[in-house]
Formats: sequence, C-alpha cells, structure tokens
Amino acid sequence: MNSRYFALYAAAAVLLILAGLSMFTVSATQYAIVKQFGAIVGTHYPPGLHFKWPWNTVTKFDNRILSQSYTGETFLTNDGRGLIVDFYIKWKVKDPSLFYITTGGGEEVAGERLSEIVKDGIKTVVAQRTLQQVVSSERAAVTGEMLGQASGKAAALGVDLIDVRVQRIDLPEEVAARVYESMKQNFAKTASRLRAEGQQASAGIRASAERQRTVIIADAERDALRIRGEGDAAAAQTYARAYAKDPEFYAFYRSMQAYDRSLGKDGDLLVVTPDGEFFRYLKDAGAPKAAAPHR
Repeated sequence: MNSRYFALYAAAAVLLILAGLSMFTVSATQYAIVKQFGAIVGTHYPPGLHFKWPWNTVTKFDNRILSQSYTGETFLTNDGRGLIVDFYIKWKVKDPSLFYITTGGGEEVAGERLSEIVKDGIKTVVAQRTLQQVVSSERAAVTGEMLGQASGKAAALGVDLIDVRVQRIDLPEEVAARVYESMKQNFAKTASRLRAEGQQASAGIRASAERQRTVIIADAERDALRIRGEGDAAAAQTYARAYAKDPEFYAFYRSMQAYDRSLGKDGDLLVVTPDGEFFRYLKDAGAPKAAAPHR
C-alpha cells in the first residue's frame, strides 16, 4: 500500500516537473524566443502564459528603450585637434531572432557593439570638420549626421538605434588655452569686420537720409514761396478791386489809420509842416477828391 502511494506521488511529481518545464510566461516588457537544441523554433510571443516542449529552452530580452552613457572618448578633428567627447545612446531590441544570433542575447555585448558603431559615426563626423566648425555648428545637425550613419549598422544587430546625443565636448588641458585664444582672435576679427561693414552701411544710410531731407526742405520752401506769391497776388487784386470802387473813401480810411498810429501817443515827437498834406482831412473835411491818399 505504501509503495503504491509512493509510486503515485512520484508520478505526480514527475508530471508537475514536466508541466513546469513545458510552460513559461512573458511579461509586457519582454521579448521571448524558444530554442530547441540551440536552434530558434519560436519568436514574438505576446504577454501571458505559453507552452513548449520540456527539452526546449527560453531566452528573454527587455523590449524597453535602454540607455548607456560613454565618457572620455577622444576623437581627432580635421585640423588634428583632439576632442574629448561624452555621449549616450538609446536603443531597443527590434528583431529578437537577429538580436540573439548576432549578440547571443546579451545586452552588455549589444551595448559594446553599439558603442563601437556610434564611435565610428562620431569619428567620421568630427574628422570632416575643423575644431571651430565642430564648436560653432548646430548640435542638431551634428547629432543627426551621427545618428544617420550609425542607424544602418545598428539595424544589422537586430536593434533600433533611437537616439545619439553628445553631452559634452572638451579639449585636452595642454591645448585648451591655445585653442581658446585662437578662437578669440578669430571672433575678434569677425566682429571688427562686421562692425566696419555696419558703420559703412550706417554712413550710407545717413548720407542718403540727409540728401532726401535737403531735397524735401528745398521743395517745401519752393512750394511755400510759390503759394505765398500766388496769395499775395490774389490779395493785391482783391484790394485793387475794392479800392477802385471808392478811391476817396480809401484815402480817408488810410489817413485815419495814419492819425491813429501817429497822434496822441505819450513821448512821440512829430515834426511836419502844418500846411502839409498829412493834415488835409483835419483842416478841411471837404478836400478835393482827386487828392492822393497818405499812408
């Protein structure tokens, strides 16, 4: 009886072991491949519980975006200057089968191979430019060129290279001061040239504005003189027509204006002959009409 129970227990244990070896789970953050005697027989399993033969093995990879940083890498520019570059890469597994075949499924191995690919891309980009061009160029353009060169090679590893970013560019201490002084002199020359061009353009603009101002003022003065002359001519014609209607009244009116301005003012001294024409309307109200008016 005991031996029979033992056999049943042993059979149940074997079945449980076989069931455990025949099942595996895949989480939402993993890829899984199933191998049979080293050959891949299954890929792209969705998250959940799956079954396999007990003698098959399962290898899982992280399907999330992975990041790795690299510091202190040295690259030479087109003019032979050394640059110390810190950068990082972001990547993820795209093809589990190809990734396993090319890297053996190791993330560290994949990271090392990706770093070499990215280093080659950075080396090519930096070697095509001088130090000043690397420093002054737009980082987006340089990064885009690096990513473009490295993405094609990374695809051969079964991974998708998401991003390559340069974090810091520095110079070796022995050449930094000399390079900075050379760049300072170049920037000073550029600033002087731009300043001279600006001053030349400013002088031209000022001269043109002054010339336009002179022309505008001359035209305005000419038009003002013409309009004033036309107005004086029209006024003279109006006065002439008005005076022609009654010359004697006009003569009397002008004489009254002259008396008002000349007589009865304190401190004024008037030297005229009493029988002069000036007092004609004071002495004789009935003076001949033909007499000329006094102003």
